[in-house]
Amino acid sequence: MRVLLIGANGYLGRYVADRLLADPAVQLTALGRGDDADVRFDLASGSPGALTRFLDAVHPGVVINCAGTTRGGARDLTRHNTVAVATVCESLRRSSCGARLVHLGCASEYGPSQPGSSTAEDAVPRPGGPYGVSKLAATELVLGSGLDAVVLRVFSPVGPGTPAGSPLGRLAEAMRRAMQSGDTELKLGGLGVQRDFVDVRDVARAVHAASLSAAQGVVNIGTGHAVRLREAAALLARVAGFGGSLHELDTPPGYPGGGPAAARLAIPGPTSEHGTIPPAYPYPDGCGSWQQADVRTARDRLGWRPRIGLEESLADIWMEAACRI
Repeated sequence: MRVLLIGANGYLGRYVADRLLADPAVQLTALGRGDDADVRFDLASGSPGALTRFLDAVHPGVVINCAGTTRGGARDLTRHNTVAVATVCESLRRSSCGARLVHLGCASEYGPSQPGSSTAEDAVPRPGGPYGVSKLAATELVLGSGLDAVVLRVFSPVGPGTPAGSPLGRLAEAMRRAMQSGDTELKLGGLGVQRDFVDVRDVARAVHAASLSAAQGVVNIGTGHAVRLREAAALLARVAGFGGSLHELDTPPGYPGGGPAAARLAIPGPTSEHGTIPPAYPYPDGCGSWQQADVRTARDRLGWRPRIGLEESLADIWMEAACRI
């Protein structure tokens, strides 16, 4: 099976590539903006015609799109998350390859959920920020393209390679700094938010399964279990062997990025007459205080279940952070 993987150098894409390369039946070609891609192509600026010619030459049976960005303003998010997907869809429509499209969406497309609920694929999306809007627009393009396509809505991916700017990545870095400097107290803020953390390697397995399946539409990829960031912090402390105390800071209601609709991870920062000022870091997904996936569709249509628990994911995150001590 010939597979074209777009975004192989990204956080998710690297593990998808590893999973596909482990399958002897897969012939993998990586397309991206980096020098180490098999083919260099910028989806945000490249023309559908150019990509169509490449698709006709390679003739893949499956195209997997892991490309995108989580950072930047609305314009950049639209270019890299929406316009890029429009290019992929239009190229596939023009091409004679007839490839199946597996596109990676995200749980930010749903927006905030009712605490205690599990979000199913038929929930009405109400993204809470420009990132979620840009990803939802991409999903709508895929679903309306008429292609043989499936969108995997990935909840909160964690595990080795977790970006340092993510909440759990920042938590590991804060703990590393505390242990390196001998601090016995770690000050953290906004740990009441609950998320459905799914290991990046389990996500890669889901992508592989989706490429082999006939499933179409939207499929949630998560664990079906929300975990409070406070619990994740305590678990990481145990994994890391941090013997100090975790002190949770209150977030003033009027503080930018504060309140129940955002999570902020704070480490001791500069001081003022009002005391320590934790650096504002809103949880970037715009999903409020709670999000948990209904994963029955993934089980029934992909034959997929998560295998890696949060403790193992956090241990791998910590191993990478500890190497910097």
